[in-house]
Amino acid sequence: MNKPIRTISVFCMLLFLALMLNATWYQFVKADAYNDRAENRRVKEAAYSSERGAILVGRDPIAESKPVDDKYNFLRTYTSPLLYAPVTGYFSFGASTGIESSQNDVLSGDDPRLFIGSFIDLITNKTPRGGNVELTLDPDAQRAAFDGLRALGDEVEGSVVAIEPSTGKILAMVSLPTFDPNNLATHDDQLRDETYQRLDSDPREPLLNRAIQKRLFPGSTFKVVTAAAALESGKYSGPDARVPGGDSFPLPQSSRSVTNEGRYCPDDTTLRQAMEQSCNTTFAQLAIEVGSEEMLRQAERFGFNSDYLDDLDGQARSVYPTETDQAQLALTGFGQYEVQATPLQMAMVAAGLANKGVVMRPYLVDEVQQADYDAQTTDPEELSRAVSEETADALTEVLVSTVDEGTASPAQIDGVAVAGKTGTAQRGVEGEPPYGWFISYAPARDADVAVAVMIEEAPGQEIAGGRLGGPIAKAVMEAVLQ
Repeated sequence: MNKPIRTISVFCMLLFLALMLNATWYQFVKADAYNDRAENRRVKEAAYSSERGAILVGRDPIAESKPVDDKYNFLRTYTSPLLYAPVTGYFSFGASTGIESSQNDVLSGDDPRLFIGSFIDLITNKTPRGGNVELTLDPDAQRAAFDGLRALGDEVEGSVVAIEPSTGKILAMVSLPTFDPNNLATHDDQLRDETYQRLDSDPREPLLNRAIQKRLFPGSTFKVVTAAAALESGKYSGPDARVPGGDSFPLPQSSRSVTNEGRYCPDDTTLRQAMEQSCNTTFAQLAIEVGSEEMLRQAERFGFNSDYLDDLDGQARSVYPTETDQAQLALTGFGQYEVQATPLQMAMVAAGLANKGVVMRPYLVDEVQQADYDAQTTDPEELSRAVSEETADALTEVLVSTVDEGTASPAQIDGVAVAGKTGTAQRGVEGEPPYGWFISYAPARDADVAVAVMIEEAPGQEIAGGRLGGPIAKAVMEAVLQ
């Protein structure tokens, strides 16, 4: 071969190599990046046109893809949309939230766990379908929570969470105000965009799942955590341990005092009596006696300052402050200062006590199913041991007394021992109403359900955790126990 031909041959080989490298770079190395680009309409249209798997409660679909006669082939449809929207979220053109987002790989059929089914569909020339996601929700508990919260008025803002203590299954998760995801899944571009803009600009935040994304002062429901820390410290023993009380307690190095808002709290009282009457002075002093390090450690054993929910995106961490002076520490003892919690977190506190001191990791996805309903079930997982079994038993006895004889009486159920605690938390803004809280579990000694109710706004109502939250918690517990 003469030199000119050899030179041309080498040059062509280099061009061919460059072409192969370029193709490899764009088709393999950069493929995901290009697919994920916001302006890549082709990928969005392909996803929007596919038959996604169903989201199920029991065996009933609450979200599914139905065939339609337009260019997208399938329309995402939600049954009982207002009831389940904070959990399902929505699947729209180029956007998704809730379970639709966190479980997208399963619902779209891209999850590796669905490989065998997808491979069989491919070789048998069937249209690929997404997998189904079955949730842990109990439809009766979900309905009871939704109806109970909505009964407080059209403008109510709040949330209810119910958990199965022994497993961590989330039995109910309700957030109001809610929205209709069908108007965001629609193929009508104008309606979809107008709906999103309206919901996104609404000051009541209907797109927010308050159960996991809203944290507020938990108020007196946090006294359960303080009592747990006091018992775990070894300084106090049993439901009738003598604890400090008093009509008022001057905060250390401060001109302010803690009071009990008219409740009877003698200087010398018991843990049972202090919880029944929700004595702020008692729990402020207990927090100081326990100390900041042990209070922080106890809160974190229940899940504060950590992430624990894997099945939904956007969990807000519940907070217990890592540094406090003595006055601030006293305020944390009854859920004020910088203590903030989500409804899910306070349901976990109740569930941990109900489960003999063991907090289970909460979860919403019960099964992942291939299109032919072969299932892979989620296994319960222990998150932490919050307290000893002895402490859990003592606190259960105290909280049963609080329902039977104290401020949590609205949660009483005939023939069933119920443990519960109210909370009415000042929001720290002069003239603004408080937040209402209620936590409970039943049956107290072998609980099937633990509940947290949070009421952020209830225009026209006097917000009090027991009066408003207690009946809702009772209805949810009854729905599970029936």
